[in-house]
Amino acid sequence: MSNVAIVYHSGFGHTHALAEAVAKGAGSVANTKVALIPVAEAEARQAELDAADAIIFGSPTYMGGVSADFAKFKDWTSKRWMEGTWRNKLAAGFTASASWNGDKHNTLYQLLTLALQHGMIWVGLGLPPGFNHSKGSIEDLNRLGASVGAMAQANADQGSDGIAASDFRTMESLGKRVAEAAHRWREEPLAVAA
Repeated sequence: MSNVAIVYHSGFGHTHALAEAVAKGAGSVANTKVALIPVAEAEARQAELDAADAIIFGSPTYMGGVSADFAKFKDWTSKRWMEGTWRNKLAAGFTASASWNGDKHNTLYQLLTLALQHGMIWVGLGLPPGFNHSKGSIEDLNRLGASVGAMAQANADQGSDGIAASDFRTMESLGKRVAEAAHRWREEPLAVAA
């Protein structure tokens, strides 16, 4: 059994809906237990994070970076860092913004940096970019062309119903990829040559 925790902040519901899609993808892998943990519950649910084989971080992109609530969670993790609790766990990330660009890569790099500071192993999206040629479509997986993590775009005047179906499928793909990687990561360690 592999444990995947998805810890996220959602200001207006978009990131929560995306986190559920990530969880759906992770849960599609047999023998995977998935925990959805809003950052406001992270301290109370610390044991679930500490027991996870993989932690997927999610934050909306506000003003070119993680939300203030996610940043507060990020700072809270420093005790986990000092104790090395999350070292060698797998990690991944996802984000959304209203703008097509919105500097979402900056948010993903903040999530990546957080993971690397903890000594975690980062899992990228692993999908080719979609929608980058004349035959492309908004229905393409990874339509926003990310590789570091998963991205979504949602119009500022719409709720999560304004997120493209392909963005939800991209999130599911990320969750599935991380869960599959977690199962491989848990396999018997390699023998050390004498």
